[in-house]
Amino acid sequence: MTSGAAAGEAATNGRSNAATGETLTAVVNSIGPKIHHLRKQWNLSLQQLADRSDVSTAAIHKVEQGTMVPTITTLLKLAAALEQPVAYFVDEELESPPYVVFTPAAQRRSIYTPHEGLTLEGISGPYGQYFLATAVAEVEPGSDSGESPLRHAGEELIHLLTGRLDVTVAGQTFAMRRGDSIHFRTDYEHRWRNPYRHPARAVWTALRPT
Repeated sequence: MTSGAAAGEAATNGRSNAATGETLTAVVNSIGPKIHHLRKQWNLSLQQLADRSDVSTAAIHKVEQGTMVPTITTLLKLAAALEQPVAYFVDEELESPPYVVFTPAAQRRSIYTPHEGLTLEGISGPYGQYFLATAVAEVEPGSDSGESPLRHAGEELIHLLTGRLDVTVAGQTFAMRRGDSIHFRTDYEHRWRNPYRHPARAVWTALRPT
């Protein structure tokens, strides 16, 4: 190889390495704003996200402000809590997501929930791209939404596929059976429970405010 060719190759490699470095820096710098944006769309405080993700409020704040790069473990926890694939935070192409999301039955993603006995399989597009979230829910016998009533902005629609489920909204209890549906605003106190012997299976939709 001639000295001129070698110099040209070195220059090309230098530009390539510089471009790669710039891309990596851009990706790392975009993680914090993405987490902050999703947290606000979820209407979560730092403490609420910390509780959902098992990541400290101080760490989340530093990541959002760009003063700390999250570890893989931290990013995995935050991604699960915000119902996003890790690729959303590190893939530049996912910053402008497609207008349609197809979810094969075998590829439903597990959605985080703090409620024991409740399993959620997502069938809608990822939150942040869409405001409507729908999951196939499995509610085990004896499980419920907790001692305190739930209350937050938005709406929910539950369509019961199998089993039975009791849903209470603003003090009124609805005993749901297979084929029943209930649609309510979640700014009223509400709760759910399955006091029966068999699991309940439902299509559960939540509309989160912008």
